[in-house]
Amino acid sequence: MPATIAARRTTFRRLHEAGCFVIPNPWDIGSAKLLAHAGFKALASTSAGFAWAMGLPDGKAPLEDILRHLKDISDAVDIPVNADFENGYAQDMPTMQANVIRAAATGIAGLSIEDASGDPENPLYDFDHAVARIVAAREALDREALDRAASGGAPALLTARSEGFIRGRPDLAETIRRLQAFAAAGADCLYAPGIKTAAEIAAVVKAVAPKPVNLLVPPTGLTFQEAEALGVRRLSIGGALARAAWGETQRVAAEMMAGSFEGLKRGATSAEVEKTLQ
Repeated sequence: MPATIAARRTTFRRLHEAGCFVIPNPWDIGSAKLLAHAGFKALASTSAGFAWAMGLPDGKAPLEDILRHLKDISDAVDIPVNADFENGYAQDMPTMQANVIRAAATGIAGLSIEDASGDPENPLYDFDHAVARIVAAREALDREALDRAASGGAPALLTARSEGFIRGRPDLAETIRRLQAFAAAGADCLYAPGIKTAAEIAAVVKAVAPKPVNLLVPPTGLTFQEAEALGVRRLSIGGALARAAWGETQRVAAEMMAGSFEGLKRGATSAEVEKTLQ
């Protein structure tokens, strides 16, 4: 029987209590089933990967399509799914809260909210406003859990992201100040995509302890064991797996244009693909 929303949310919270786990990012139902079949304990959506699958640049997928996508993935697997929910797809607080409630209603086990404003001149929300948005997101998730019988009263896990290191504002002290404030505002997990060095990672882990930290792996070059030793609780890959799929398809396409079909031999067999979809 499919796991209930409450069961998946409970499982997701327990994953953050001790140890370290990898949370890869599928971009459609098929890739979600493949990763679940591979044995991962949880999945996370990728806004970039989903947009590319729709033939759109990152950040250009419509909200209605994103909500449908979250439901499709959540319904397709029995393991927890976390949503990359950017800035809540709204600038004003009431709309952001309404969008968060709608996202939670898709059956996800958690979602992330970032402090990126979308304004190139001022890429991060002002500190107080950024914190207020995390408070609002926490309230929205708690409200959804209470109002929706299917959730069994289990609230979705809230990850708060401070985006300075990938938005041209790589200030570790300010990033830590924001993450600590987000933790106090109700975030369950903290995330600073773009931090790379062992010193940066250790500083973030220490600053928000005992709350768990998510680390974006591709920029760091760290192994699983090295990240775990630094105290990281969750490792995500963002759009890296989608980029890998695009890259291989581009390479094979270039080979075919040059008259060679050897690259097609690197693909999985039909039987191997269909085995993951059962």
